[in-house]
Amino acid sequence: MNKISKTNSWELIKLIDVADEVRELFEPRKANDVPYIGLEHIEQSTLKLIEIARSQTTVSSKKIFKQGDILFGSLRPYFRKVIRPKFNGVCSTDITVIRAKTNCSPGFLYYFIASESFIAHASSISSGTRMPRANWRTLSQSKWRFPALMQQEKIASILSAYDDLIENNLRRIRILEEMAQNLYREWFVKFRFPGHEQVRFVDSPMGRIPEGWEVKTLGEVAINFDRFRKPISGNKRSKNKGTYPYYGAAKVIDYINDYLFDGIYLLFAEDGSVVTRDRKPVLQYVSGKFWPNNHVHVLQGKDSIMTEFLYIALSELDITGYITGAAQPKITRANLDRIPILITKDSLLQVFCKYLKDTFQLKIVLYEENESLRHTRDLLIPKLISGEVDVSDLEIITPEENKA
Repeated sequence: MNKISKTNSWELIKLIDVADEVRELFEPRKANDVPYIGLEHIEQSTLKLIEIARSQTTVSSKKIFKQGDILFGSLRPYFRKVIRPKFNGVCSTDITVIRAKTNCSPGFLYYFIASESFIAHASSISSGTRMPRANWRTLSQSKWRFPALMQQEKIASILSAYDDLIENNLRRIRILEEMAQNLYREWFVKFRFPGHEQVRFVDSPMGRIPEGWEVKTLGEVAINFDRFRKPISGNKRSKNKGTYPYYGAAKVIDYINDYLFDGIYLLFAEDGSVVTRDRKPVLQYVSGKFWPNNHVHVLQGKDSIMTEFLYIALSELDITGYITGAAQPKITRANLDRIPILITKDSLLQVFCKYLKDTFQLKIVLYEENESLRHTRDLLIPKLISGEVDVSDLEIITPEENKA
């Protein structure tokens, strides 16, 4: 049973006494390409790294970080962009690189930096109106109560267990998607579907395809909901995290207090980052309540064509021929509707879609489980790092004990 701690044994110390800012710089060169993290690669509020870029795609000086360092988004800190990478690399100068001293648990320091109390303090001391920035020199002088090192390790172990479960679910999600993509390639690209040995091939706009298959356009097989999009009002976006994801062209860019859509949809980037490095479309499969901005097309499968099928099929297509604009690449509604989609006979399509339905339902369950894990973790962080919940008497194997 948890006890309420009086925190009498917790020491009031300056942050500078347990943590250092790492200011080592890196000059990008093509010959020395390393992982790069910018603020845009860290999801707001979730402590989640959503993408890893490469340093050769950047031009200005970057900061060097090592595995286990804490990356704290000091620009507009109220977005709570905090991660602890498991690899070495470089990051934006809008990110403060923080490293625990030997008298502090790196894991505990990470969750402390990500706590509501620290984020609120960092926001309150930020300077600048339009682009407020938290200064480490000022932050480092703030005083906080920290427990003994062993208790720090226990707290870090409890919270990191949630992050380990989240990461394991993300791996399972990636594997499920790869399996679905591989089966699509086998049946719809290599044409090695059940019974393919007895099938004749005929010419089509997409090359030689099995007889009886059709090449349709995306406009024929998908419902477009772009007309239901509307700009979000300012009061729906605030410094406080809302309930519903607000999607941009490539990712969730905020969480707000209202939604426009509820259900399963495919989001297709309209402008900006419209293609991946291998010239495939930037797609997002979403389920539940959400609000999309005006930089993403909102689609659903029509009739017997599942939205999941569109997601997998479009993920295989090179769409560079449908992009307009050089400075600002764009996929117009007209060009979107012209994109070809290969449709098989009903019987085979039904078999494939049954597999997709089961696969994506499991993905949704794992996503929802991760949301629950993040919510529970974030409820625990303030209680544990403040000492409200006492862990001193709990039997917990810490990382240091594991090493022993």
